[in-house]
Amino acid sequence: MFFILLTLLPLSIIIVFAVLLRNIDQLFERQATHLLGQSPKQMDKIVTHRNLAHLPEPVQNYFRHVLKEGLPYISCVRLKHSGKFKTSEHGKWMDITGEEYFTTADPGLVWKGHTKWFTAYDVFISGQGKLDVYFLSMFRIVNGHGLKYSQAELLRWLGESVWFPTNLLPTEFLQWSAIDSHSAKLTYTSNKFIVYYIVTFNDIGEITQLETKRYMGDKNLETWIGKLSGYASFHGVLIPTKIEAVWRMRDRDFPYAQFQITELEYDKNQLF
Repeated sequence: MFFILLTLLPLSIIIVFAVLLRNIDQLFERQATHLLGQSPKQMDKIVTHRNLAHLPEPVQNYFRHVLKEGLPYISCVRLKHSGKFKTSEHGKWMDITGEEYFTTADPGLVWKGHTKWFTAYDVFISGQGKLDVYFLSMFRIVNGHGLKYSQAELLRWLGESVWFPTNLLPTEFLQWSAIDSHSAKLTYTSNKFIVYYIVTFNDIGEITQLETKRYMGDKNLETWIGKLSGYASFHGVLIPTKIEAVWRMRDRDFPYAQFQITELEYDKNQLF
């Protein structure tokens, strides 16, 4: 009997791990479904270029370049990406794949990123941000929540709006202010936060860089930079397909993520 138990033990461990992994994936699916289910349609709002006249010139050029006249405002987004990621400044790059869902009228995102060694989940729903990381997709090693994580996730939602740029058009919550001929300040005001980016544009009207102050986990504010490239048309909208994320320390840069969009769809409020 003892030897039979020893034989069965590895199988039982595999079953337990499989159940844990499925439970984590189900939580992600429930959060993403909940997020998309509360997304109001914005199809009654359309892009009108004449309404851009009050914006700083590089911002006007950007919207005229990436958004067609008469395009409906985007209500929700689903995308997949590939890329590279590293967890420490001197660590090795590892392959990563990701799946992400956004809402626009009310800020919201749910993201899952999967590597060989860990799976990470970013969430921003109803004004609350959270980061969970699971080693081997099963053992939680990060349980990040609170104001610092909420600020970081709201900034992520705002910065990644370059993938659904009707979300960057001015509203009572979102404003642009002039800096110079190739940059402008983007400010978003929520119930709890005022967040911003310094946005850099090239000569043809593409956003090439986003810069802000962002909490690095539960540590202090640090300079965060997103470098954008590889513009391509998705469903009539011109967006960057590549982003490199960088922490800028006092004396050095720490690039930690390089993502490339592989799939993107608008206004489909269901999971892949």
